[in-house]
Amino acid sequence: MGTSGWSYPSGNGTWNGLFYPATRSKRHGTSGFDELRFYAEHFDTVEVNSTFYGQPKPDVTRSWVARTPPGFDFSLKLYQKFTHPKMFKEAALKSAPGSEGPLLDMLAAVTPHDIDEFRRGIDPLASAGKLGALLAQFPPSFKASPQAHDHLAALATAFADYPIAVELRHRSWSDAIGETLSLLNTFGAAYVQIDEPKFRLSIRQNYLPNVRSFYYMRLHGRNAAQWWRHGASEDRYNYLYTADELSEFSDTAGAAKELVRKSYLYANNHFSSKSVVNAVMLKAQLGQPVEGQYPAELVERYPEIARLVTIERLSLPPSHRATETHRPR
Repeated sequence: MGTSGWSYPSGNGTWNGLFYPATRSKRHGTSGFDELRFYAEHFDTVEVNSTFYGQPKPDVTRSWVARTPPGFDFSLKLYQKFTHPKMFKEAALKSAPGSEGPLLDMLAAVTPHDIDEFRRGIDPLASAGKLGALLAQFPPSFKASPQAHDHLAALATAFADYPIAVELRHRSWSDAIGETLSLLNTFGAAYVQIDEPKFRLSIRQNYLPNVRSFYYMRLHGRNAAQWWRHGASEDRYNYLYTADELSEFSDTAGAAKELVRKSYLYANNHFSSKSVVNAVMLKAQLGQPVEGQYPAELVERYPEIARLVTIERLSLPPSHRATETHRPR
């Protein structure tokens, strides 16, 4: 159980001042504050989004290994070139205006070098036993077709050495669920279960595991009003699930856990640490220990977790910090 991403330093939905301290120099001395170390005191897995925007670097992933305890898992989103060629082209045009045409199409084509570069980047995690799954997240425009099936098969083959989870969003995949699951099952790929606002062409899901190796679920929030129209991309994830809404997923995850060897459940409604709050609530509903100390600022903003967490009074000097523990009655 964890969140999608651990670092949100800017924007209206920043985690600073809530899950992380707002003024780190005063609260944590000159040594600085390590967000990943702090995060890993509270959760045992995280989903990495930064690898979508750039190929992973071995020195970076090696540092992640060193900063997290044994048993901590990283699930990584595949580089956008593998799943979002249009977005890759748009990013390339911003950095090199006027490069559109056949040259850009060639640049956007996935090559063996691209595959090898990604594999090299995640090798420190795999070697340390800290690689959870690779997430192949496709856009809503990725519709079921023979060409799409071929692309999925090629991607699954390229990363056959790793657990791979596939997130599909267009309804054509669930309308042909038999074919979709047959394709994924051939490669042992997990069909990602997602919760998000549902529209006419949104994928429909049954929340059942399709392979016995692992289960993968992502909760994006239900902010339908800002899903497509928003001032900033973070706005679409501005949603806090209620305890009743989460019970559907804790029940499902609890049942799936009995059918698979491992389950990953990530909250992606990251705006203002809401994913952290919902991850805590889910852990409590699943009967898992809620570990680590939580800043008073977070609990004051979200009293839903007041009786679930240990509160650290960060406003006090380190030698005078007191904790309050609240547990369910």
